[in-house]
Order: sequence, then C-alpha cells, then structure tokens
Amino acid sequence: MAQRNTWQRDRVREALADSRGFVSAQSLHATLRDDNTGIGLATVYRALAGLAAQGEADSLQSPEGESLYRACTSTGHHHHLICRSCGRTVEIAATDVEEWAQRTAATHGFTQAEHVVDIFGLCATCTQARTGERDAG
Repeated sequence: MAQRNTWQRDRVREALADSRGFVSAQSLHATLRDDNTGIGLATVYRALAGLAAQGEADSLQSPEGESLYRACTSTGHHHHLICRSCGRTVEIAATDVEEWAQRTAATHGFTQAEHVVDIFGLCATCTQARTGERDAG
C-alpha cells in the first residue's frame, strides 16, 4: 500500500534533508517541535520508515541499536563511514564486502543474500580535536 503524501511527511522529508549526517527520529522530532509544526513523534517514525522503504532516506542502526536516518544521496546498495562524534558520513563502495557476503552465503547454501555494513569511527577532524585535547591536558 502506497503511503499518502501529507504535509507532515513533506515536512519530515524537508527536515531530514536539512540535517547533517544521520539523525534519530527523536532528534528530528525535536527539530520539528522547535519549529512549532505540531508533528508528533509517532508521525515522524512513520514518515521516516516510509521514506526509507521508498529509497528516499538511508536507514541504519547505530552501535547502540538506535535507528538513524538521512536523506538519500545515492541510489542503489551502498555503505557508509559514520563519525561517532560529529555525524559526518561518507558513502563508500565495498566491492570486497559484496563478494565476501555472496561467497559466504553460497558456501552455506544460502541464496538471495542481503547484508548491511556501516562502519562507525572518528573522522580525521574529530580525531585531531581529541588528540589536541589530550595533548593540551
């Protein structure tokens, strides 16, 4: 069943596009609340799930298990490097991972294998800032 385009969904889409990197539904809801939109948290969750299902948003799970979203900038299957500190995100090709996933699935008799690979770390800027903090302390 196709989701209706409502003003709330459009506003969630706009707020997501304005966000830097991946954001949680709660964070996006806080932004929308600050803008006095009157959009509830449940509506934000539904809109984000719909946008992700239609390929308009990337969705991933943080190391803490929280669902994170961002406006999709690529089409097709891809992976991300995500900074745990500032949220900077880089889309990456992962040919070796793709081949490994298919090979591993086939070895165990699986077909139509799918996978999710996202790498969380610190970007160069945040690493430098933390190194500078330690050196100054």
